[in-house]
Amino acid sequence: MNKLWQKHIPVDEAVERFTTASDRQFDPLLAPFDILGSLAHIRMLAAVGLLSESEEQMLRQELRRMYADIEQNGFKLDEGVEDVHSQVEFMLTRRLGDVGKKIHSGRSRNDQVLVDLKLFLRAEIEKLVHELHAFFRKLIDLSEQHRDDLMPGYTHLQLAMPSSFGLWFSAYAESLVDDMRVLRAAFDVVNKNPLGSAAGYGSSFPLNRRMTTALLGFDDLHYNVVYAQMSRGKTEKIVAQALSCIASTLGRLAMDVCLYMNPHFNFVHLPDAFTTGSSIMPHKKNPDVFELVRARCNQLQALPYEITLMTTNLPSGYHRDVQLIKEHLFPALQSLRDCVQMLDLMFTHIEVRKNILDDPRYRYLFSVEEVNRRVLQGIPFRDAYRQVAEEIEAGTFQYSGQLHHTHEGSIGNLCLDEIQRMMQEQIQSFPFHKIHQALDRLLTD
Repeated sequence: MNKLWQKHIPVDEAVERFTTASDRQFDPLLAPFDILGSLAHIRMLAAVGLLSESEEQMLRQELRRMYADIEQNGFKLDEGVEDVHSQVEFMLTRRLGDVGKKIHSGRSRNDQVLVDLKLFLRAEIEKLVHELHAFFRKLIDLSEQHRDDLMPGYTHLQLAMPSSFGLWFSAYAESLVDDMRVLRAAFDVVNKNPLGSAAGYGSSFPLNRRMTTALLGFDDLHYNVVYAQMSRGKTEKIVAQALSCIASTLGRLAMDVCLYMNPHFNFVHLPDAFTTGSSIMPHKKNPDVFELVRARCNQLQALPYEITLMTTNLPSGYHRDVQLIKEHLFPALQSLRDCVQMLDLMFTHIEVRKNILDDPRYRYLFSVEEVNRRVLQGIPFRDAYRQVAEEIEAGTFQYSGQLHHTHEGSIGNLCLDEIQRMMQEQIQSFPFHKIHQALDRLLTD
């Protein structure tokens, strides 16, 4: 196997298989970002005199060709090549000779993979932000559409007070706002440049780390080179915590739908094309999509703990343990996006049952409304509560189905504009435009 670090002693094949693990599966995902990091690095090397102008131009042209080819055709590791970093360097050396060998000056695979991961996670977060925002808008639209459609509200899974589908849909919309805040915080950790930290102790070359920070569109540096390497594992765990928050919201929503589709609830319905059946029970319409979303989201909520256990008690410096995080985090990113996309599809077709609270089984939902009505007539609250409780026990409780909820965030005042404002503030706080401008310049100037 070709390795950047190999000398004259071959590595045992079993050791080789065990230590490369799943790199060959996941490294192709990092390939375009490895090219971007290398483009920034050679620009900086030329600026500090470690590459001539002609050498930098040769490398830049070849790296850009490789980037375009990856975008069009994907990326594969040659048989016997250890990882994406080795593949890129070997390709450059094959095409450019000794000039290709100069690209690694002033960096280590340690900071190279860190840059790749940061750029990859930054791009993945951007995709997730856009998909979450689309689903958020779907929930807001449904909330507006069904603001007057009442449904039971529950505490302890027992009948509690009247709610509405407008309130239900927008509750999850606002939950996504807070999830987006957490994702924004994770993005801030991701959007720092570790390049130039080398193996974790810097370099004797006069590297210009601020230059590569600007070229790659990072907001700031990981200034301390030891901490830059310590951020490996920590960064992924923080991203995993953000994914876990989103998964908590989506999993809870999926559980609600599983309940509400049950005939004993019968609050919502989906067309047959969006449910599955039973091999022996012809009447069954199963909410399989929501069950799988629930299960996947439970898996995702375990992710921060998995990463914690993989990195617990590591001393400072780089350790191979962190390599295994990719096997857990990369599929998790795709799994969460799949869940968001499927929920968006399902909620496009969800149907809400009307006039649910006309059923007398829900009459006691209005007990609090009756207590409050009597309080407004001047009866002390505890006395009104006791009167209504006694009427319920005696079977003489009478109620009106009229509701008068006007305060912010209640059935009659959903504050959808405010919820949308909060989400828009979060979306606009991500510096995606600045990042795209920087990377476009890197690929074209």
